[in-house]
Amino acid sequence: MPPSELARKNRIAIIPGDGIGKEVIPEAVKVLNAAAAAHGHALSITEFDWGADRYLHDHTTLPPGAVENLQNNFDAILLGAMGDPRVPSNIHAAEILLGLRFQLDLYVNARPCYLYDSRLCPLKECTERDVHFVVFRENTEGLYVGMGGFFKKGTPDEIATQEDLNTRKGVERIIRYAFEFARAKKLKRVCMSDKSNALTFGHDLWQRVFKTVRAEYPDIESSHQYIDNLLYQMVRDPSQFDVIVTSNLFGDIASDLGAGLIGGLGLAPSGNIHPGKVSLFEPVHGSAPNIAGKNIANPIGAVLAAGMMCEYLGLAAEAGAIETGVRLALSERKLPAELGGSAGTRQLGDFLARAVEASAS
Repeated sequence: MPPSELARKNRIAIIPGDGIGKEVIPEAVKVLNAAAAAHGHALSITEFDWGADRYLHDHTTLPPGAVENLQNNFDAILLGAMGDPRVPSNIHAAEILLGLRFQLDLYVNARPCYLYDSRLCPLKECTERDVHFVVFRENTEGLYVGMGGFFKKGTPDEIATQEDLNTRKGVERIIRYAFEFARAKKLKRVCMSDKSNALTFGHDLWQRVFKTVRAEYPDIESSHQYIDNLLYQMVRDPSQFDVIVTSNLFGDIASDLGAGLIGGLGLAPSGNIHPGKVSLFEPVHGSAPNIAGKNIANPIGAVLAAGMMCEYLGLAAEAGAIETGVRLALSERKLPAELGGSAGTRQLGDFLARAVEASAS
């Protein structure tokens, strides 16, 4: 690949966010830079101060032209957690995170649930091979579009409505993405989950589209489970899953359960993806303001999100080095407080940076 084209693929926007986001994202950037340098690549990194501090200063959430700037001048975004008790409405978090998801049309929410150390799994006798699947959540529709309203709000007769939006285009493209991912990764199984026995309109659409798309992938075993049974089966026997694809709300719930199987939200990365376009990567944990500034937050989810970003950008060596570093940290019990260890946020970031550097030598 010509150097100019490679540089174009390495333009990264950093948004640390709020709370522990401002601690774990710098560690992820530290590890990211170490991985890139170890493999002879340069990254162009630009940090943006969008978050609660900026909002409280001048009421800015996404500045004018922010989305266009990201579309035109960046290849990927690494985002920290959003949320701050000083902004009770969390309007800044909604307008930044959901604003970017919707305005950049990041229709794929990818949540890998990979167990890197069996000692962290709450299921007895569960191995790394048993918990190794990805949840693909439709990311721009469903109950998260904000369609609905109140009637007679605050009275005994109050009515609240929340509409579940499903389009054929939206449903088909996320289901097709799941099958394409499975085929590209040589995975055998795709499970679609819905609640079509109760949500007889929106999820009937999911059923019909799934039936149509699955016929185009005869090499992949396809199945369907209602969401309540899916969650039960994820706990009973997670080894039966390779790829799960589902709606916005159900994917949010299922992927958090998946995070519980691998050791907790602090280990879980995610990608908000539009294939071939600028996409956003983030740890899935919250901003945890109660522990912010104490150097005890777990940076591994943010580091793995940076690794996902590398894979998306075609930096396979860097992605592999980051995953290897995380495996090493966990195997050597370099654990943050939430996992029963004593490694501080910065100290764990330093260890991971050294590990990815060593992996290239």
